[in-house]
Amino acid sequence: MERFNRLLNIQLPAGKSAFLWGPRKVGKSFWIKQHLPDAVVIDFLKTDVFADYASKPWLLRERYSDTTSLIVIDEVQMVPDILNEVHWMIENAGLSFLLTGSSPRKLRRSHANLLGGRAWRYTMTPLCYPELKEFDIQFALTSGFLPSHLSSPEPIQELRAYIADYLKEEIAAEAVVRNIPAFSEFLRVAALSTGELINYANVARDTGVSAKVVRGYFEILEDTLLGFRLNPWQKTPDRRLIETEKFYLFDVGVANYLARRQPQFSTPEFGKSFEHYIMMELKAYQAYKNQELPLHFWRTSTGQEVDFILGDMEVAVEVKAGKRVDNAHAKGLRTLAESHVLKRSILISFETEPKTLSGNIECIPWRLFLQMLWGGEII
Repeated sequence: MERFNRLLNIQLPAGKSAFLWGPRKVGKSFWIKQHLPDAVVIDFLKTDVFADYASKPWLLRERYSDTTSLIVIDEVQMVPDILNEVHWMIENAGLSFLLTGSSPRKLRRSHANLLGGRAWRYTMTPLCYPELKEFDIQFALTSGFLPSHLSSPEPIQELRAYIADYLKEEIAAEAVVRNIPAFSEFLRVAALSTGELINYANVARDTGVSAKVVRGYFEILEDTLLGFRLNPWQKTPDRRLIETEKFYLFDVGVANYLARRQPQFSTPEFGKSFEHYIMMELKAYQAYKNQELPLHFWRTSTGQEVDFILGDMEVAVEVKAGKRVDNAHAKGLRTLAESHVLKRSILISFETEPKTLSGNIECIPWRLFLQMLWGGEII
């Protein structure tokens, strides 16, 4: 992981605390070792440490009330009751905590003390464009952007182990799903439909469970940070616009592994994966640069669509994986411009040079778009 210069920047004033959320293996623990070498680290993935605090959370107060160091509690969701002690120590000893986790689900379901606004919130995502010196896009769409996967000569083996660990540790161990085989099949179906409108009935049919159960499964993916919803633009009531959300798994490599596909350039699978990757970059930009940035998609009931809407209908972005694009590829952007005043309409592609299409639509090569996005030149 040392080859990646992560963008996460946490600067806590004295007496201030924060949560740091992110999927497993995204790099939280490594970042802590690199950037917080003087912190007290309590790691609940160590069985002896977990056993101590699970039965006696008050040990935190007994051992560290007099420390002047930042206290890091890694995988805090494993011992929800520890947060009562954290709350007391913040209020009465003026201490600072960094509380990391890969699953807020257990904290919410156990009605744990989430510190009532006393802690800031940070998110760590898979690797994003500015953190990578160079990468092969086709390889990356297969391996995904978790540090250990992207840098591995055997990414498929890494992905296989990752999914097995997730089912064992996040799902089976917490007993949140009784039917593990059905949930495993749901993961495959969810991966196949990543980036598409959620159709609970179809997913339920393909999975072999009820639509109600499928809704619960999607919630589990969100609660364990393995997926997120992208809502349609619905600023004002409009019967022409759909209200159905899209769902994305958090990492394109995980999605492709679960869907049993290896995207090859010029195939529909590559185009879908490339759109997923751009979504990942937008989510990372939101996490690191502008947590308040709204992200949506736009789609009419007749099927006219724009992949991403950034801000308050400020920037519309359409993603195409072709090496040559023309006005026909920008139909959705032009339709959107007929009913909304946009600051920018952008078509991302594999063209080698930027150009302008009719309707003042900017056609920007994908690497240049990402350089501009992270440089603050898009929105």
